[in-house]
Amino acid sequence: MKKAITIALCAVLAAACASKAPAPSAGADGGAKEKFVVGYSQSNNAEPYRAQLNLQLQHFLEKYPDIELLPIADARQSSATQVSQVQNFITQKVDALIVSPTEPAPLTAAVQQACDAKIPVIVLDRTVNTDCYTAFIGGDNVLIGKKAGEEAVRLLPDGGKIVELRGITSNQPQIDRDKGFREAIAANPKIEIIADREGKWLKEQATPIMQQWLAQHPQIDLVYAHNDPMALGAYLAAQAAGRADKIKFVGIDGLAIPDGGIRAVQLGQLSATFVYPTGAQEAADTVNKILHGQPVEKQQVLGTTQVTKDNAADLYKQFDLSGQS
Repeated sequence: MKKAITIALCAVLAAACASKAPAPSAGADGGAKEKFVVGYSQSNNAEPYRAQLNLQLQHFLEKYPDIELLPIADARQSSATQVSQVQNFITQKVDALIVSPTEPAPLTAAVQQACDAKIPVIVLDRTVNTDCYTAFIGGDNVLIGKKAGEEAVRLLPDGGKIVELRGITSNQPQIDRDKGFREAIAANPKIEIIADREGKWLKEQATPIMQQWLAQHPQIDLVYAHNDPMALGAYLAAQAAGRADKIKFVGIDGLAIPDGGIRAVQLGQLSATFVYPTGAQEAADTVNKILHGQPVEKQQVLGTTQVTKDNAADLYKQFDLSGQS
């Protein structure tokens, strides 16, 4: 009985520690601070998903006039650059730090340094190999991969040949999206992945890869891409080769922008995509709570929604921020 009580008490204490935010910074006179400064290191602004995340974060932080977001630092897919950016923010003594890691391992020590400097850290979208951060906000990539795989099974009831466009192979979302997808398509042993390549999350990388696959494989029934830009890059290659109408295209991201996945489903270019939430609103709300000494959830895992022709128009309206000031 004592053992059970001890375990329960430890669990309660662990939960309390996980959700406790650092005390708010004090001003020079010892009173409440009038302005908080937040640094954000983004893994790669060139990806449409990340460009949209940046815009949304700036939009949602406008609700909090006492928070200043410094110019967003673009790591351009370089972990070394991103480590330097994080260390620079630490040197500047920002009040809070947001990081979307390019890769987990190289960023771990830098996040730990921020933690040691008593700077609260929000890890946004991609993980690091330490739990010394204040909050993680991101989607469940294994789940999204499974959903994409289940859709592939539905689209190919009699089996078929699939090609897979991966993100950067060292990125955890790529690993998880591949894992979930392969687990799901195992339900139909007649479905086969005949080729997979790293497309680095970029449309311009995906198009020539798909051109090569089309030349090598007379039969391709479905393209599974780890994000919508790569799916659309593959679609353009197939369209140019006159084979787009014979292939299904499934992506991930579901951005409500003119050249995003939701619109592509509406236009019939993608058979389906899955909303991968940016977490921008949650990040803005969380950093505000942290800076004002309010408790936050340490692990904030966001859900997903499948985009189909039936719900695409409604989802576009729901997530479109272009008309908002």
